[in-house]
Amino acid sequence: MSQEDQEALAAQWAAQLAGEDGGEEAAPSDSGEAAATDDDALAAQWAAALAADEEKQESSEPSTFGGPGAGGFASQAKDAEFKDMTEVARQPRDNKRNRELDFILDIPLNVSAELGRTRLMINELLQLGQGSVIELNKLAGEPLELYVNGKLVARGEAVVINEKFGVRLTDIISPVERVKQLG
Repeated sequence: MSQEDQEALAAQWAAQLAGEDGGEEAAPSDSGEAAATDDDALAAQWAAALAADEEKQESSEPSTFGGPGAGGFASQAKDAEFKDMTEVARQPRDNKRNRELDFILDIPLNVSAELGRTRLMINELLQLGQGSVIELNKLAGEPLELYVNGKLVARGEAVVINEKFGVRLTDIISPVERVKQLG
């Protein structure tokens, strides 16, 4: 808030108080000049008081650059204190950690099993019809690959369970192998 805004606000407030104290409105002609003089005096007092408060606050705040009357950084510095967390680390973990991870258990993932891949030209794709055979890049008997959200996580073999296809996992990809596939 600028100085002028503060003075205007103080003048309005003083005028309202004068109207409430006297129980009457300010006289329009004769007392108008006297009220304006009183308002100016009150506004000047308010401005002086606000300026004094600002100076007091500025002088009480320590300077970070070590100016006069301030201790600078050296007087404000103190040694860091750290708790010994060894005992906390050795304590058995409670179910709190499990509760913290429970929210991710309901996240849906796309799981797909891949029998093999091939590459076709648009012309070849348009010529496909019922009974067409597409040659894949895997040999018969090679394991299927199981992908979760597009990342290889396991290999297995195709099985039929209750007239539905399934995959029996034979090999889980280690985290080290997964990292190698990213590079």
